[in-house]
Amino acid sequence: MNEIKIKSALVSVFNKENLEELLYKLRELEVKIISTGGTREFIEKLGIPVTSVDELTGYPSILGGRVKTLHPKVFGGILARRDVESDNKDLQKYEIQGIDLVVVDLYPFEETVAAGASDDEIIEKIDIGGISLIRAAAKNWKDVVIIPSREQYAFLLEILGKQKGISNTDQRKKLAIEAFHITSHYDTAIFNYLNATGHKEVFKKSVAPAKQLRYGENPHQRGTFYGSFNQLFDQLHGKEISYNNLLDIEAALYLIDEFTETTFAILKHNNACGVASRPDLTEAWKLALAGDPASAFGGILITNGTVDKLTATEIDKLFFEVIIAPNYNFEALEVLKKKKNRIILLRKKAPLPVIQFRSLLNGVVEQDRDIRMESRDDMQPVTKKVPSDADYADLVFANKVVKNSKSNTIVLARNRQLLASGVGQTSRVDALKQAIEKAGIYGLQLNGAVMASDAFFPFPDCVEIADHAGISLVVQPGGSVRDQESIDYCDQHDMAMVFTGVRHFKH
Repeated sequence: MNEIKIKSALVSVFNKENLEELLYKLRELEVKIISTGGTREFIEKLGIPVTSVDELTGYPSILGGRVKTLHPKVFGGILARRDVESDNKDLQKYEIQGIDLVVVDLYPFEETVAAGASDDEIIEKIDIGGISLIRAAAKNWKDVVIIPSREQYAFLLEILGKQKGISNTDQRKKLAIEAFHITSHYDTAIFNYLNATGHKEVFKKSVAPAKQLRYGENPHQRGTFYGSFNQLFDQLHGKEISYNNLLDIEAALYLIDEFTETTFAILKHNNACGVASRPDLTEAWKLALAGDPASAFGGILITNGTVDKLTATEIDKLFFEVIIAPNYNFEALEVLKKKKNRIILLRKKAPLPVIQFRSLLNGVVEQDRDIRMESRDDMQPVTKKVPSDADYADLVFANKVVKNSKSNTIVLARNRQLLASGVGQTSRVDALKQAIEKAGIYGLQLNGAVMASDAFFPFPDCVEIADHAGISLVVQPGGSVRDQESIDYCDQHDMAMVFTGVRHFKH
C-alpha cells in the first residue's frame, strides 16, 4: 500500500474556515508547516510554529502577491519522486526539503463572477500559485498527499487522527482525483468567463456535484443527476426523486414561470394535462384537474401560490408523485405529508439556466432556452373579426400552454382554463382531433374556445375542424405560403385569428 508518513506540509489557503483544527493536529504530530502571506499570519496567531515560504526560497512575495510559491525550492520539494535516486540527489544538491502534504483552498473565482465584480477584480481572483501547487502535488500522488479544498479537510483529519499521519496509496490517489476535478472545474469556469462572447467555439462544461439516481428513464438504465438540486428546492417530504421526476419538474417550472397570476398546473410526461388561472388557488386547482382527471393520476403538480389547508385537502384526494410551490401553510403540510412517498418541494428564489444542451449522436448540441413569450401586443389580428379583451386573455393563456407542450401540439382553452390538448403528434390535424375528442370525454364544451398551435397551419383543414367543434378563436405563428386560405375560412365563418410571428417547437 506504500504507506508514507507526513513530516512536512505546505499550507496556502484563501478561506481559513475550519483550518484551525487541522493545524493543531499537524502540530500534535510534529509536522513542519510551511506557509505564505495571510495563511502564515493566521497560523502564527494560533501560536503554532511555521516557516514562511520567503525563508524557504530566499525570495519575497512579489508583484503584489501574484508570485509567492512559484519557486524550485517549493515545487522541487513537491514533485521529487522519493524512489528515484537522481531526484533525491537533486534535492541534496540544491538543498531542497521534501514536502509530504499540500493544503490549498483556491481564490473564489466563480463566487467573484457571480457577485458581479469588475473585470479587474475577477482577473485577480484567477489563482496561479494555488492551482500550480494542486497540480504538482496531485501529479506526484504516489508520494504526496494533496488537499485541494476545504471539502477534503475531514478526510485529512482522519488520516492525521486514526492513522497518525500515515497515508496509503489508495487514499492519495483518491485525493489526486479530487484535485484534478477541482483544477479542471476551475479552469473551465475561467475559460467560459473569458469566452462568454463565443470567440472559441468549443463545448466546455463542468457540472457538480453528482447524485446517483435509482435508475434512468427505465429500470434497466443507469441514471445520474449532475447539479445542485438544493439550490432550487428544499425537499420537505417524500421518497427519492427519480430521473423521470426530474424531467417533469423541469417542464413544470418552465410552464408555471410563464404566469404572473395565481395558477395551478398538472403535468404528465412533460406535458400539461391541466392548467387554470384564478385568484382563488382552490378554484384554480379544481379547474386544472377538470381538464383531464385521468391523466392527472400520478402526475406532477405545481403552483405559484401558497398552498393552504383547503387546497391541500382537495389535492390530497388525488394520487400524485410531486407537488411544487413557493410556500405551504403549516396545516397544508400536515395534510400533504400523510402519504409517506409523496414528494413535497419548496421552491427557492433561484434563476434557471438560459442555455440548454444535450447529447446528440456523437456530440453535444447547445441552444438558447426558449424564453420568449408573446403578449397581447405581439398578437396581430389577421381576420375581419377582432378578438375582445377577454378573448385576448384566453389567447395569451393558450399560447403559454402550447409553447410548453411537445410538438406537434394543439391546445384548447377558455376562460383561462386548459380544456384539452393534443401533444406529440406527427400531424397537426391529429393533435387537434385528439384534443377535441379528449374535451368531449370530460364533457367540456368548446363553443367560444381558443385554439393555439405551436406552428403554422400549412392548410386550412385545422381551422375548419376547429370551427365544426365550436371553436371561434385561433392563435398561431403564421408564416405558411397558404396562410390566406386559413384566413379566408375564418372570415367566412365568423372566426377571429391572430398571428404571433413566433414558432414554439418543443421536442
